[in-house]
Amino acid sequence: MNLPVIPDGRYFVVRGRLWRMANPALDPAERSRLQRELMSARSSLGHARRSGDADARRLARSRIDAAKVALGERGPPWWTDGAPDYNRRMAVNTPYRSWFEQLPPDPDPDPSDRP
Repeated sequence: MNLPVIPDGRYFVVRGRLWRMANPALDPAERSRLQRELMSARSSLGHARRSGDADARRLARSRIDAAKVALGERGPPWWTDGAPDYNRRMAVNTPYRSWFEQLPPDPDPDPSDRP
């Protein structure tokens, strides 16, 4: 899946919502390690959900949050120019509106409709 990334590289767009990109200044080896930890934590969350283990679910969510903060996807913005953070906001409600409105329509806006 090739998601649109805003021109300044701070966000990608899914169904009209901005999601913060990982910090591009991270060392590639560290980024890879953190991405593996994030995937492992997401897998653990799935196992915890299926087993009904609330403690394991809380631990997995904590691991997910820690990995996302370390990647720069959550927590304080990784950019240093003082620009506000629009993470999780609808693109049309941000200064990126005109850029977003020029994108071609999403061919599959609701993945839950897939067979």
